[in-house]
Amino acid sequence: MTKKIRVLIIDDSASVRQALTSVLAEDPEIEVIAAASDPFMAARKIRDEVPDVITLDVEMPGMDGITFLRKLMAQHPIPVVMCSSLTEAGSETLMQALEAGAVDIILKPKIGAADHLAESGERIRSAVKAASKARLGNVRRTAAAATSDKMAPAKKLTADAVLPPPTGRPMAKTTEMVVCVGASTGGTEALREMLEALPANAPGIVIVQHMPEKFTAAFAKRLNSLCEVEVKEAVDGDAVLRGHVLIAPGDHHMLLERRGARYHVSVRQGPLVSRHRPSVDVLFRSAARSAGSNAMGIIMTGMGDDGARGMEEMKQAGAYTVAQDEATSVVFGMPKEAIARGGVAKILPLDQIAREIMLTHSRF
Repeated sequence: MTKKIRVLIIDDSASVRQALTSVLAEDPEIEVIAAASDPFMAARKIRDEVPDVITLDVEMPGMDGITFLRKLMAQHPIPVVMCSSLTEAGSETLMQALEAGAVDIILKPKIGAADHLAESGERIRSAVKAASKARLGNVRRTAAAATSDKMAPAKKLTADAVLPPPTGRPMAKTTEMVVCVGASTGGTEALREMLEALPANAPGIVIVQHMPEKFTAAFAKRLNSLCEVEVKEAVDGDAVLRGHVLIAPGDHHMLLERRGARYHVSVRQGPLVSRHRPSVDVLFRSAARSAGSNAMGIIMTGMGDDGARGMEEMKQAGAYTVAQDEATSVVFGMPKEAIARGGVAKILPLDQIAREIMLTHSRF
């Protein structure tokens, strides 16, 4: 039998602990071994049995989640998924959690909201599974560098649900290159490292990072304060410009569109694609359709296969495609799947991706 992923839930709300336990119990590969109402109780439970993954609330009595996370990562590193309510104020705090070494962010399940649990439940279970596979050495390296309604698994929609397949006609060359990036687990710090290495005259970049609604704005703001390029959360109709980076807003798909010789983004609602919204597949397929050989596709650390099919289509349309290598990925899921499908032209460690972007741009 496959060894189950053992989870410790830390949250001061009994109803949230119960809801998370119920959501995780729907997956036969996951087992909740304990629940704690505060970090002190959690520490005692960890002494009795070390979990594979911890879900951690931010605001708790006695010791806040960020302080506990930092102590945990310094003394006994365990993959941690931060659990938070959907608030703008809380999103800034969660950026600190990612810097401190948290693997991912999930939203607290809404008690009694069956439609919410159907989507959020799958997201929560996926985040826990991804965290169990995380290479904590890579999480800590990037952190240190930065001062009962189930979602039917058989109904896995593809990008066809949002955008038709590319026509196969080659796109005419333009004077501008556009870079399309997809990432998930471990991607927040990997993206920071990549974007910090880019100069102000870098080509226009559009990014899908799997992240809940509200948190992408804080993520973009944080990156903008650190990078020479300008970073913002995308708004429908935004132009893709040199020296600018657009990040898809959480809970919305982002597509690349061409108008004359210029590129813009379309931000839309729609069904989950490859179990995500935003979906990397949706962005990559739109790039294959609208940009073709004018595009560069980059797939980075993350769990699952979102982006693998879209990257294959980008390559077939003439785009140059790159995957982050296994050694520097927190989770080598998305890059591995894209490589397996034959959609990747080059595999690079994280610290060489920015240089590859600029080299490709210089030859454009």
